[in-house]
Amino acid sequence: MSAKPKFDFDKEGSLTIGDVDEAEVDRIAASFKGRSLFITGGTGFLGKVLVEKLLRSCGELKRIYLLIRPKKGKDPQERIKDIFENVLFDQVKQLRGEKQILEQVVAIAGDVLLPGLGISEQDLETLRNEVSIVYHCAATVRFDEPLRNAVFMNTRGTMYMLELAGTLKHLNFFAYCSTAYCHLHVKTLYEKPYDPPANPHQVIQACEWLTDEEVSLIERKILGDIPNTYAYTKSLAEALVVEKFNELPAVILRPSIVIPIWKEPIPGWTDNINGPTGLLIGAGKGVIRTMYCNSSGYGDFLPVDIAVNGILVASWRNITAGTDNTNRVAHMTSSNDIKVSWAEIIELGRWVIENKVPLNGVAWYPGGSMKSNYWVHFICMVLFQWMPALFVDALLILLRYPPVLCRVQNRIYKGFEVFEYYANNVWSFDNTEAVKLRKLMNNRERKTYVIEKIDLDLIDYFTNSVLCARRLILKESDESIPSARRHMKVMWVVDKVFKGIWLFGILYMLYRCFFAS
Repeated sequence: MSAKPKFDFDKEGSLTIGDVDEAEVDRIAASFKGRSLFITGGTGFLGKVLVEKLLRSCGELKRIYLLIRPKKGKDPQERIKDIFENVLFDQVKQLRGEKQILEQVVAIAGDVLLPGLGISEQDLETLRNEVSIVYHCAATVRFDEPLRNAVFMNTRGTMYMLELAGTLKHLNFFAYCSTAYCHLHVKTLYEKPYDPPANPHQVIQACEWLTDEEVSLIERKILGDIPNTYAYTKSLAEALVVEKFNELPAVILRPSIVIPIWKEPIPGWTDNINGPTGLLIGAGKGVIRTMYCNSSGYGDFLPVDIAVNGILVASWRNITAGTDNTNRVAHMTSSNDIKVSWAEIIELGRWVIENKVPLNGVAWYPGGSMKSNYWVHFICMVLFQWMPALFVDALLILLRYPPVLCRVQNRIYKGFEVFEYYANNVWSFDNTEAVKLRKLMNNRERKTYVIEKIDLDLIDYFTNSVLCARRLILKESDESIPSARRHMKVMWVVDKVFKGIWLFGILYMLYRCFFAS
């Protein structure tokens, strides 16, 4: 077993929160008491965790209205029940009872792609009369989304939300969930609005006039230096929110790269393989052998439960102090407290998969390395990823099985096209607002809504993340871990034997070329 990876920030230690005074009141939960909320994106990764946290820690709220897209043959309220079947909600169902939380969460049939959000007049009247807090989290997070679709979802959808918010009679707080990575030309991002890359209204109008094909032809020219449609359309959406600062109690919240849960309610929980989790699974299965990456660089990652805590703390501050007395833009980032390089992430992930949570059916023993030169990376990708994939798929076709690995490698290649831009650039994020908020919180609130580095153990975090991905995404049972560990040992031997044969072949060829007469 190899030695545990060590990190520089471990030497700094973590903060310790003192004992909770019984007289201390949870003012954050109190700020939601008796209120009705409207949330878009509540079925997404961040949205589900936000809903769960609200129900568990702010249970005295009156109602949560979730915008739910209608599906054929399924009532929107039935979809709410389906969402609550996720293990994420098991703890809150045990604490409060499924019946009670189903009464608190109400589906509003609609779609951010439709004018007026596609909401019926009856439901609109309910929202106008009851809702005082709005969270707009709905977005397409696909970086390769066609521009026209991304504009309609991320930018025009935000415009529709702002129009609705303007009709709410009791609105106290409107939060737009943006991203810290939407102004990529700014290497140090401060908590303030930035000019958009274009006029958002004109971009929306152009996309409404043109067809998908016409927009795709000029997409690269429209984006300019911006690497993807996600960053472009989120920055346009921010501009729409800024326009309404004088009319609405609106704020912009910028979480960084949101990753699996750190502690509550299920350590490591996720419903996707975006970010480091996908890299770890690909490397752990042996299908990723090389990465074009600045190994000493870092990304800004934030566990989703910490992001949600930040959203609720910022909500409390703005609701109680008023948006006129607070900064209207807040970052939810981690790199000022913790910097973990790409090399450290890979080292840590490899150690966890090799020593703690092996995956089933690995194609090859986890290995490979990061390359600082693109062409070295490209050659290694062809030799150690594409050629083995072609060989294995050819065998599968001969045996009358469907090919698998080439399709996997194609998805990896497309993912790397996005990843490489971020992996070879570094951004810094000011988090002054978070530091201010920490000083305003009492010990009860600091423990309930953690937004600082407390008891952090990255080994445990990555172990829980891989374990949850194994169970929930790969559908691999814990009972198969011993057999996966045995298979990993076999693949280690195969890897060493293959490398030995390869090295012997090279040395033999060199001997024949230069020394044999």
